[in-house]
Amino acid sequence: MTAASTPEIEADRQALIALITDEAVFHGDFTLASGKHATYYVDMRKLTLDHRAAPAIGRIVLDLIRDIDGVAAVGGLTLGADPIANAVLHESVRAGTPLDAFVVRKEPKDHGRGRQIEGADVVGKRVVVVEDTSTTGGSPLKAVEVLRAAGAEPVAVVSIVDRRTGAQAAVEAEGLRWLAAIDLDDLGLDPQ
Repeated sequence: MTAASTPEIEADRQALIALITDEAVFHGDFTLASGKHATYYVDMRKLTLDHRAAPAIGRIVLDLIRDIDGVAAVGGLTLGADPIANAVLHESVRAGTPLDAFVVRKEPKDHGRGRQIEGADVVGKRVVVVEDTSTTGGSPLKAVEVLRAAGAEPVAVVSIVDRRTGAQAAVEAEGLRWLAAIDLDDLGLDPQ
């Protein structure tokens, strides 16, 4: 986790932690995208698509990537990354440091231009991959693979919630910087 650079960003982070704890942590028996089983599920789409949380998410991600030079765009594997990339895009314009956004499809389109990356042109550009919740790092690393094949230069992965179950090590093993806004300690949860 990276420390917030200002009291305002830390206030955003604390407000987001409260929203996640109150509205996005569900207890039960869940199978995660990674295939792992868990006794709780952090449903970040409930908040990345919520008007109370999205602006804060945009500001928090901008703060996390503030010292990475030359970033032109943010995005990741659809669907989890899409609202985060849009929040960052809008907040970056508001902050006077505009970034573009992109979406990485799971498979190339089978019609039209057959694209797998939509939105910003990423060829030759430094990009940051975002995701809502990280378990193994599989989703952002799939996006990284597609971006590299397209000629982009992924430099970091940002996760809103890090489950602390291996994603950081997997991302760093690919030579990328790992950044997370919130981890399980912040939410009072144990790694599973």
